[in-house]
Amino acid sequence: MLESTAQNGSQSPSGTTARATTRLMDFGRAQFEYEPFPIGLIRGIFEPSLYERLVDTFPPIEIFRFMQNHGDKWSLSELNNRDHYYQFLRTNDDWRRVYDEVKGSDFIPQVLESLARSKIELGLTPSAHGRVLRKLRNLILGRKSGGLRARFEFSMMSAAGGNILPHTDSPQKHITLVLSFVRPGEWDQAWGGGTDRLRPLDPSDNFNFLNRYLRFDQVETLGTMAYEPNQCVIFIKTFNSLHDVKPMTGPKEVMRRTLTLNIEST
Repeated sequence: MLESTAQNGSQSPSGTTARATTRLMDFGRAQFEYEPFPIGLIRGIFEPSLYERLVDTFPPIEIFRFMQNHGDKWSLSELNNRDHYYQFLRTNDDWRRVYDEVKGSDFIPQVLESLARSKIELGLTPSAHGRVLRKLRNLILGRKSGGLRARFEFSMMSAAGGNILPHTDSPQKHITLVLSFVRPGEWDQAWGGGTDRLRPLDPSDNFNFLNRYLRFDQVETLGTMAYEPNQCVIFIKTFNSLHDVKPMTGPKEVMRRTLTLNIEST
């Protein structure tokens, strides 16, 4: 069994140290909305031919684990069906390259730098000033003063009713990136599937740092990042970073396929 280790010099499924030399993902073109929390969209996150190969070789549903906590989805990750997860990454060169980039030492600084260019400074940089801010942030939020890591998860939801309830994400998360894997023309926008940014109808639900899940009838939708090919939705964990995927209305056999990357405290 091969497992990912610390962020710097993390272990690749190929048995080598994860050090990406050529960046596969470009975060420099993110366009952000800032209310009520920062959420951005990056189109063309991968080079087109690479993206096409990644879509064609997305893991099959047979090796995923079905989960019904706060919504309906299939998951394949370090935590869910890990044997199949690592075996898949060992045997697919393109996906292993993506994994190595995410687990490499340059990935988190690259994301933080792109956020800073959009005036989103989280105090998570490796500088001395950043370390002080991170310790203060962790103290205020009751977190342990550890480092940062990037988590890598394949996800799928059926277009027939698949959903994720309104939530703000767990407290240890700082940044979430959701990458779409769908062929052009495969997805009908009438089915839904977009990531909604929300506001609670009851103002007393607005402060929700500990990630209390709400019902769909307890929120209003402020905007939606549609589910489209070769894009990345990136958003920041805050006390009110309320988002969801409403129940979809498409065919059962069609899947909303995504790769979720979380930058979180260890």
